[in-house]
Amino acid sequence: MKHDPGIQRSRASRILAAGLFAATLAVAGCTGGSAPSPDAGKDDADGYDPNAAVTITWWTGQSAEAQAIAESLAKEYRTLHTNVTLNVSSGAATTDELLTKLSAGFTSGTYPDISYAFGSWASELGKSGKTQNLNKFVADPATAWEEIPAAARATATVDGKVIGVPALVDNLGLIYNKKLFDAAGQPYPTDQWSWDDFRAAAKKLTNPSKNIYGTAYSVSGSEDTTWHLWPLLWQKGGKILDEAGAPAFNSEAGVAALEFLRQLAVEDKSMYLDQTDEKYGPLFYAGNVAMIISGPWELFDLKDQNVEYGVTYLPGFDGNHETVSGPDLWVLFNHNDPNRAGASRDFIRWLTSKDIDPKWNLANGNLPLRTSEQGTPEFAAYVDEYAPGAQKFFDNLANAKQPRPTVSGYVEMSRYVGEAISKVLQGAASTKEALDEAAQKSKAALADQ
Repeated sequence: MKHDPGIQRSRASRILAAGLFAATLAVAGCTGGSAPSPDAGKDDADGYDPNAAVTITWWTGQSAEAQAIAESLAKEYRTLHTNVTLNVSSGAATTDELLTKLSAGFTSGTYPDISYAFGSWASELGKSGKTQNLNKFVADPATAWEEIPAAARATATVDGKVIGVPALVDNLGLIYNKKLFDAAGQPYPTDQWSWDDFRAAAKKLTNPSKNIYGTAYSVSGSEDTTWHLWPLLWQKGGKILDEAGAPAFNSEAGVAALEFLRQLAVEDKSMYLDQTDEKYGPLFYAGNVAMIISGPWELFDLKDQNVEYGVTYLPGFDGNHETVSGPDLWVLFNHNDPNRAGASRDFIRWLTSKDIDPKWNLANGNLPLRTSEQGTPEFAAYVDEYAPGAQKFFDNLANAKQPRPTVSGYVEMSRYVGEAISKVLQGAASTKEALDEAAQKSKAALADQ
């Protein structure tokens, strides 16, 4: 994963879990995937007059290149809605600073109508009392809510209330270096690979004399360490939390998932252990790592570095190839003005529509937000520009079946899990004991749900 604390969230600088770096921030989310009941709560746009003169503010969370696209789209919207004044800015110097600025704005009354937000901020923003209730909005067929991946829809929901619309979607797949496979005389991975296939290939591709590893894993203890374990846990039939919100990742399924990774790192020695999160991507580009588990944010660098690569779904246990996603959001805020609320909804519906989203996400090198975009000319151009990975990562969205639990306390829990994984992969702790310790430490952080 490429870590960039800056505001640009597209192409090579995409950071799936960047919002988790600020450990002081309470994070959150939801568990449901489909639209809630349209009767759940008051519709903040009741009384909206679409012809009224209104001014709304949009914080995009983007830097130079993407910000220029945002401003162009805002201009296009204004030509269609001359009664709407749409003020556009990045909102803060970096995306990470948006939450601090929003929190200060809640106190002073200077918060925007729409803001970019990491999905991990959803609960804190939802609990602020300043967000709109979008339940009726997303239940309207015109919003085409079901076209957006379920994990992304779930991340936008806090305690049954939809507070925003996904701004970006992604997932993890297996990226492999064709030259290294050819040199070792090994067949390329397929979408049907098991993790045993992955392990066998990693062993055969490892060549210490040439400083080549079969695969790599972050042991920094960050969210990059933690969230790579979740797909294996889910594929084993396990859960991160139980129905009561208590730690469940130290179950038999969780132990089996981490034990598999331990075998690659400690017994096979086929896994490069990255202490920083920053090295394994460049090492893959350079031909020192044969396979990495990563996402579509790698596509720009893969093209730029002229890497001969392929992409498949994640390997699976018992035919289950489930992956993980880390969506970001457009969160809509309430100023007790139905015209501002309604205009904000109308703009976001337009921005995230099948016809306009390609001008935003695909233009920024991201996956399309909606399944219906697959037939657009913009999608065809995107797939062509970022072949062969773009189509595969788009198809892999179907394997992102559940969200990470972004409840309050996830940041602290993730840190404990990340520390446990790091110790296990470096041979400093047994799998069961490390996960049990992480679960015990996590209980207090999760107790206030």
